[in-house]
Amino acid sequence: MADFIRPELRAFVWRWREVLIAGGLCLLGLWWLWQGIGIVRWLGGVAIIVGLAWGWAAVQRVRFAQDGEGPGVVQIRERRLAYFGPLDGGVMDMEDVNLLELDPTTFPTPSWILTGMGGQRISIPVNAAGAEDLFDVFAALPDIQTGTVLDVLSHTPDVRVTVWSRTRPLLH
Repeated sequence: MADFIRPELRAFVWRWREVLIAGGLCLLGLWWLWQGIGIVRWLGGVAIIVGLAWGWAAVQRVRFAQDGEGPGVVQIRERRLAYFGPLDGGVMDMEDVNLLELDPTTFPTPSWILTGMGGQRISIPVNAAGAEDLFDVFAALPDIQTGTVLDVLSHTPDVRVTVWSRTRPLLH
């Protein structure tokens, strides 16, 4: 039965599964809105709103995700980011991140460069295994524009680009 569906179609559906489920929720909400009575109509409207918001976030995640066949592995546990690469790696708490950059000059693929408060740096290839989880981590950074992150990633620049930086208030 697994051979019944072409591998390309299976990979496409798997990549876009969250968007497809959100679209199904919108269709269910439309059907409830159109056919329902009383509170079911209201639930249909709520389902449409939730489905649209979920679909928008899912499309952003799909745009961010790469093939996952790059060097190294990314793990995120309780806002602690760990990258285990073939030549380097590191661990950093997300509260310590001061600077997020995209460096297209790294070999073999572009890399996210995270700089911490103490000056430590982690370079993570954009297509490392588990790097798709970085989108939710980056979206949690204060005052970050996820549209900017996606634009920089989709139109890879020629030089290192600062995507986000934290401004620390001075105490005195």
